[in-house]
Amino acid sequence: MKGGQMSRDMTVYIDSDGKAYHIFSSEDNLTLQVAELTDDFMDYTGKYVRIAPGGQNEAPTIFKRNGKYWLIASGCTGWAPNEARMFSAKSIWGPWTQHPSPFEGEAAPHKDGGANKSFGTQGTYILPLGNDKFVFMADIWNPQSLANSLHVWLPIDFKADGTPVIR
Repeated sequence: MKGGQMSRDMTVYIDSDGKAYHIFSSEDNLTLQVAELTDDFMDYTGKYVRIAPGGQNEAPTIFKRNGKYWLIASGCTGWAPNEARMFSAKSIWGPWTQHPSPFEGEAAPHKDGGANKSFGTQGTYILPLGNDKFVFMADIWNPQSLANSLHVWLPIDFKADGTPVIR
């Protein structure tokens, strides 16, 4: 777009080399983008990549483990929970490969949806704890009363092949 690109649901990621990236939903929530920030984090360098064009993804969260980037996003279903989407790449610039949702298991009986609805959540951030532990931080939106929306923190585990799983 002339003058830039829209940025909706977003996060900022600082890589192990100190480089920072703005990761956001754009193109009317059709595409995720990763845009490199300047060294002072105040502007863009002009370098960017589009992830899953036309995929209708939002609410990106990202982390790196063992040299591989993992991005977990939500589908675009308004306030309704949906199945998460997961992507990986060996470079932040891609190529990005889509994987099945990392969620496994059933939700508590009083919650909306099991793994197929990301336990009723939408990701906000992935908190690294040391070198090999991560927490998926998410919202449970209450569109009838946004002030009564909830937050959920779930540990990220890993399968034998290194694929993230959230139970």
